[in-house]
Amino acid sequence: MYYVPEGTDKCGYYECSCCGSRFLDVRVYPTLVCPYCGEETDMELGPDDEMPDAPENAKLIKTLIGEEVEKYDALLSLAITGGDFSWI
Repeated sequence: MYYVPEGTDKCGYYECSCCGSRFLDVRVYPTLVCPYCGEETDMELGPDDEMPDAPENAKLIKTLIGEEVEKYDALLSLAITGGDFSWI
């Protein structure tokens, strides 16, 4: 699960076009490598092997500023964990 640190004033809300997961990231770029389905580094690569390109499938949906960051972080953690929703 990917959350933003407490006190974050600005972050990006992303959705991956491959796996459909949604997440927050402190980096605000038009596209990012998905933390869920993005290709991880293969530690078995030799000196003559090329590093694989990780496709940037996660697209920025919205830039969150101020109170929106806390709200989206709470809602995403609720959706992922299925926690207590009585506060809504």
